[in-house]
Amino acid sequence: MLRKITPAGAALLVAYIATIPLANFVVSRFGAVPVGFGYLAPAAVYFAGLALVLRDLARESVGRGAVVVAIVLGTVLSYLLADPALATASAAAFALAECLDFAVYEPLRKRGLIIAVVGSNIVGLLADSLLFLKLAFNSFEYLPGQIIGKAWMTVAAVAVLALLGRTGPRVGTS
Repeated sequence: MLRKITPAGAALLVAYIATIPLANFVVSRFGAVPVGFGYLAPAAVYFAGLALVLRDLARESVGRGAVVVAIVLGTVLSYLLADPALATASAAAFALAECLDFAVYEPLRKRGLIIAVVGSNIVGLLADSLLFLKLAFNSFEYLPGQIIGKAWMTVAAVAVLALLGRTGPRVGTS
């Protein structure tokens, strides 16, 4: 059954998909940036972390089917818009991380939105960081920074969701 997409749901999907060109733009423009605790990470780290959060929120708003389509579009967009040297790494890391995030989020969502967001983002951010760094740089030098930067986005999302009172279980939605 297809869920009607509200304007808010459409905005979440557009924001989610927009994180891809933004991530590719900032990494090519700014390189590595500080993420805290003395660590650096490729500048795209914040948008990659935001993508994980937006994917979860879009799932709540528009359902599984629309999010699967958005993951495919995001993967293609990631490949097409990345610097040729980073295109495969960017697309592969995005596809794997988003699919793993989605796979973990689905069973956890019945236990509460915050639990689902945190659990799925941990898996997604680790997968994205490990695969991207291996394929793009053949090095894990930026791994601590990647994890910290993406974790900041999860912490920010959880804080906003808690402030909005969106913490309880979600059941009966597709």
